[in-house]
Amino acid sequence: MVSKILIANRGEIALRVLRACKELGIPCVVVHSTADADAMHVRLADESVCIGPPPSRDSYLNIHQIVAACEITGADAVHPGYGFLSENAKFAEILEAHGITFIGPTAEHIRLMGDKITAKTTAQELGIPVVPGSDGEVKTEEDAVRTAAEIGYPVLIKATAGGGGRGMKVAKSEADLIEAWSTARTEAAAAFGNDAVYMEKYLGQPRHIEIQVFGDGEGNAIHLGERDCSLQRRHQKVWEEANSPALNVEQRMKIGQICADAMRKLKYRGAGTIEFLYENGEFYFIEMNTRLQVEHPITEAITGIDLVHEQIRVASGGGLSVKQEEINFNGHAIECRINAEDARTFVPSPGTITHFHAPGGLGVRVDSGAYQGYKIPPYYDSLIGKLIVFGRTRVECMMRLRRALDEFVVDGIKTTLPLFQDLVDNQDIANGDYDIHWLEKYLAKKPA
Repeated sequence: MVSKILIANRGEIALRVLRACKELGIPCVVVHSTADADAMHVRLADESVCIGPPPSRDSYLNIHQIVAACEITGADAVHPGYGFLSENAKFAEILEAHGITFIGPTAEHIRLMGDKITAKTTAQELGIPVVPGSDGEVKTEEDAVRTAAEIGYPVLIKATAGGGGRGMKVAKSEADLIEAWSTARTEAAAAFGNDAVYMEKYLGQPRHIEIQVFGDGEGNAIHLGERDCSLQRRHQKVWEEANSPALNVEQRMKIGQICADAMRKLKYRGAGTIEFLYENGEFYFIEMNTRLQVEHPITEAITGIDLVHEQIRVASGGGLSVKQEEINFNGHAIECRINAEDARTFVPSPGTITHFHAPGGLGVRVDSGAYQGYKIPPYYDSLIGKLIVFGRTRVECMMRLRRALDEFVVDGIKTTLPLFQDLVDNQDIANGDYDIHWLEKYLAKKPA
């Protein structure tokens, strides 16, 4: 095992990794901005280092400060969590150059999957099914018109370096294609400093299903089943389930095996998630995230495998702790992302939490760094916690979720808890009958 881990993140994921380190008996260091001096992960860490002022570019994205913190504290490994520098190939390379273990994939694999066009080409070569689309970047208006005609309308134009729905536009006909192509390029340039876009067939009512994979970097790999992340708003996940209500055991094992085989060929190291759109019984690759996902706890719930423990083990050269045939999928789990936002308008609601009570009981887990008196800063993502509920069946899980939501109290700020209280009583949700457009349609129908 590595001897000391620096956690280069904040909030609930920093606390999640810190707990794993303590369970493994590994000392941990956390870094923080001045805005996070009173955060729970800072309070509980063995050591903490302030690395800058509130803006992320001056703190959590400041590679030089993070490397300096490693050198000051003697940390020989870094866990990046998710977001920030977790998928930054340059960061992984710099750590390696300083003899510091990056708890994640190689820089080569991060870079390979970080560009949407290259990732799609690689997926195709590895035997993963992909969405019909352009062979690469769509550079001109003429390319856009020709490619759209070949694919067939409607088409989706996406930024090659994109994420979170930015640089993404739908064109339903040739009449609106050029405007959509131009707008996507402009948004991509503003958001990512790269205006390159590509084109895919637009699927009308797909589900968003992702496969959790793990590799040891030596050609051994496993999958840990799927998560259904179809309940989204503006391409941001809100509610996730494992297993998916839409798949049967045969479908689950088939796509899981395809993904695990691909990671073996790639000699992938660490945790990864291969994301698909799923429609009419077919899977279509959209991207691969080369990091731990926000929604990883529901996979832990149905497999009993601690994914952060596994990340640290693999990064330390210990290999995978389980073989594919040893993994059992049991029960059902749901995660609700609790954000500091108005449940109706989704306007951020930073401020001081005047009262905080997390639900408990069998099958209930809350991953959150929030506490009574904690001040939610306005500088970062609005996620303040995740409610994860497990049951032997989906029905039991939904019943337990309803009870847990009723127990959850966060006063002093607005949160999205009321949204989930609505969703848990909705018949479509109870039936598992929803796609990636369902939530936005539901919200549009709700009275103001």
